[in-house]
Amino acid sequence: MKQLSIIIVNYNVKHFLENCIRSCLNAIRNFDAEIIVVDNNSVDGSKEYITSLFPQVIWIQNSENTGFSKANNTGVKQASGKYILILNPDTIIPEDIFDKIIPFAESKNDMGALGVRIADVDNNYRPESKRNIPNPGNTFNKFFYKFKMGKKEEIKGYYNDTVGEFEVGKVEILTGCFFFITKKIYEEVGGFDEAYFMYGEDIDLSYTILNLGYQNYYFGQSTIIHYKGESTIKDKVHYQRFFGAMEIFINKHYKKRFFTYIILLIGLKIRYYMALFIDRFQKD
Repeated sequence: MKQLSIIIVNYNVKHFLENCIRSCLNAIRNFDAEIIVVDNNSVDGSKEYITSLFPQVIWIQNSENTGFSKANNTGVKQASGKYILILNPDTIIPEDIFDKIIPFAESKNDMGALGVRIADVDNNYRPESKRNIPNPGNTFNKFFYKFKMGKKEEIKGYYNDTVGEFEVGKVEILTGCFFFITKKIYEEVGGFDEAYFMYGEDIDLSYTILNLGYQNYYFGQSTIIHYKGESTIKDKVHYQRFFGAMEIFINKHYKKRFFTYIILLIGLKIRYYMALFIDRFQKD
């Protein structure tokens, strides 16, 4: 068994992927590790470009875009590492990251998953690095913060502010752009729910891990760069997938709590139609 498997799902971002793999190779230089790329039927020549540069990378080619959840599950099934890192292709990881987080993980008997400090290209902290379980209050603040003239970092209750940006501690929800977990626990919890095509699957998996008695940890002593949104087109399909994912989560985890369920569902529907209206208004 290898010590580590890095799973990267790619879709038409070969240059981001190239830089991501280079950073991964630097980071695994002292480890028995493998890099697995699952390609969701890219049409930008990703396979030929990347496999010629990095023949050591394990390439899994899908004949269609199966979505983020299913593609990651496909990669994990092929992985031989004790630890699994789910990593977005538009990220850069530091070369000492595994020297830090693997010993930390080994020291925690209750660890479910681990996330790190996420920053943009200017090293500005991204608050989605650590979040709280969605509830009516913090979900309302998240969906409508733009109309309250607040800053994203100030969304009350949605982002975790009990653990400092550079600290280490227990948190509830981690982001899927960097999701570190043992293969054993990943398989025990069932991996990503494939009902999610894209978005929301990291919230769902984090929540499922907690419900099975494990703890999720934030490790603020390591930082990755995430070029978030560089390849995302915010159109009707984007909004359908994003808000559709939130509806899957609400139906799955809150349907038995009728009052909470109704509040969350109504708020979600209102915000979805507002997003479509604003998008159309801006384009006209």
